[in-house]
Amino acid sequence: MQSGTLRGDQATAARTVLDGAMAVRLTRPPRFDVGVALAGLAGGLLLWAFGLGVRKADDPLVLLDGRGPLLVPLAVIAGCELLRRTAPRTALLTGTLALAADVVTQGSIATIVMYTDLVYAAVLYGTPATARRLPWITGLLTIAATLVPYAVWRVPEALLIGLVIGAVTFTPASTGLIVRNHRDAAESARLRAEQTALLAEMDRAQAVTAERARMARELHDMVANHLSAIAIHSTAALSLEDERTSREALGVIRENSVQGLSEMRRLIGILRDGSDDREPSATPTLDSLGALVEGARANGLDVTLDARYDTVPAPVDLAAYRIVQESLTNALKHAAPGTVTVRLRRHADALDIRVSSPYGGRDTPRAPGSGAGLVGMRERTALLDGTFDAGPQSGPDGGLWVVRATLPATDIPRGETE
Repeated sequence: MQSGTLRGDQATAARTVLDGAMAVRLTRPPRFDVGVALAGLAGGLLLWAFGLGVRKADDPLVLLDGRGPLLVPLAVIAGCELLRRTAPRTALLTGTLALAADVVTQGSIATIVMYTDLVYAAVLYGTPATARRLPWITGLLTIAATLVPYAVWRVPEALLIGLVIGAVTFTPASTGLIVRNHRDAAESARLRAEQTALLAEMDRAQAVTAERARMARELHDMVANHLSAIAIHSTAALSLEDERTSREALGVIRENSVQGLSEMRRLIGILRDGSDDREPSATPTLDSLGALVEGARANGLDVTLDARYDTVPAPVDLAAYRIVQESLTNALKHAAPGTVTVRLRRHADALDIRVSSPYGGRDTPRAPGSGAGLVGMRERTALLDGTFDAGPQSGPDGGLWVVRATLPATDIPRGETE
């Protein structure tokens, strides 16, 4: 799919379509074919009117004497011209019989010229089998017509018979084959161009979809944490009468609002500039986990951080931070009272992330959620060819909600995830 050229099976299918198009049968003769037939018939009648024939009346080949008999093959072959595209093989067979009949008359050059057009049309518009075989048949006929008369009569003039036969049969058949091959090549190029355009459109649509998914993950991960804290503390501020507690809640609300606005500005900058190279320091990393955990504690979570890792690739760094961030956001909204544990371990080729929080005992979340957080974490992990799992688990102190992710920390086969 990622190539603009046709594979073998696609090329075969395209060739079948092209051959079918070449062999298509029209229900009525095109105007051009009618014009060819009328022009050939008119030319033959004009030559007949002036008494111009191919052979003289005393020629030994002329079996039907007089000028009238040559009109019959002329009319027949002119009628065959009407079928040159709608039924090319039938037209050629009938035209061959008409040409044979023309040989025993004084003959007309118009009949011969129209017959060459029938041979040309049979190759160009006929079936693929006809297009392949007719040049070979006419070629062998030309060779035979050249060698046999010379072998019998032993005079150089006998070679002219093969020359005439080749001019009437092999030359138009070869010309038709060349034109057909060029037309097939042009049609194949058009199909390849259409396929390339289709692949480009598919790639563009996939890129747009991937970019929309990336921005959706960023928006959710950046904003959901702060807005969840704002929603929870604003509810507390409205429900409590203690002025000091309300002021503390309003302080947390203001801090989360400022942080959310700052991250939103960074995202808008990325959208405007096309990349975040202008502000690399604004991109969160695992080095910011301490500040993230402190923020979660300020929002009311009891969080412990147990992180042991060294340098990891930038895509893993960002994805790990976002997974921990979203896990803490979900714990803020859904976790039961208790300790939330964040644990990171770096192994030889992977970074293991585990975030556990108390589970159960809460009928409704402290803030509404859409379920997009788990989807985003799973997508981030999949883009790095890692593994992800989230769900309830029994623990020594009761039920736990555990988020686990393993991210490869050596080779990143699919690129960055941001």
